[in-house]
Amino acid sequence: MKNTSVIGIDLGGTKTIIARYDAITYERQTEERIATNASAGLDIVLRDCMQIAAKMRTPTTTGVGVGIAGLIRQPEGVVIHTPNISAGKNIRAKELLEKELKLPVRVANDAGCFALAEAMLGAGKGKKIVVGITMGTGVGGGIVIDGKIFGGSHGFAGEIGHMLLMPGKPPYHTDDMRGDVEQFLSGTAMGRRCTAAQKPQDYLEGEVCDWLQPHVFEETAWLATNLTYLLNPDIIVFGGSAGRALMPHMSKVRDELKKWTLPETPLPELAVAALDGSGALGAALLLK
Repeated sequence: MKNTSVIGIDLGGTKTIIARYDAITYERQTEERIATNASAGLDIVLRDCMQIAAKMRTPTTTGVGVGIAGLIRQPEGVVIHTPNISAGKNIRAKELLEKELKLPVRVANDAGCFALAEAMLGAGKGKKIVVGITMGTGVGGGIVIDGKIFGGSHGFAGEIGHMLLMPGKPPYHTDDMRGDVEQFLSGTAMGRRCTAAQKPQDYLEGEVCDWLQPHVFEETAWLATNLTYLLNPDIIVFGGSAGRALMPHMSKVRDELKKWTLPETPLPELAVAALDGSGALGAALLLK
């Protein structure tokens, strides 16, 4: 059908983006941004999104995609846990939205949506296996194979931030001794590691945190090494504020990756996200 559209919702802990796209070209037609009322609970936040989506839809809108940070059980679209929105446990988001909007709804992890957008229309376009990593407040991840998000048995695959990097040895004092990727490579973690930083750019630029930077490049390469041997991806795409800050340093990360992989190992391309607003776009692409 010509002139059909889809709506994508990127539901973040502080802001939410709702956008309508052409269902063929995925060009953005309109967009609205609102503050996320995270303390009110996920039910209320979803109803806020529904109100805007209901106003934004047209008679030819064919579906709504939603990206949410946290564990999403598939194919039911049940939110098991959200790390940044209160009362976000065991919420039947897909069912709730479909009942209210009377449209097909797809719900997925927000980092998975990021990976999908970059795989279909961004830095990973044309690649078979794309891994997306968002490095912001936390660390999220998504795996896209042949244009589809790989969710594993229950939809939880791609939780890269919770892969162990240095078990039992987090880089700062904490009662949580997992030593997972998020404790090293999130923007939050970098702020705890270098308390002298005045702004996020200080973590990877200039002299304020210059002692931290080689550690970040090495740790990012360790993560890329693990993903290389697990998935043999064509490309690993980094997003989020800390991920995008890697752009001028990507050659250093590549050099480290070569050090930690066996000779003759086919290495993935390393890239920084090519798209803006990839979360909402990826959510819309869930309906493709």
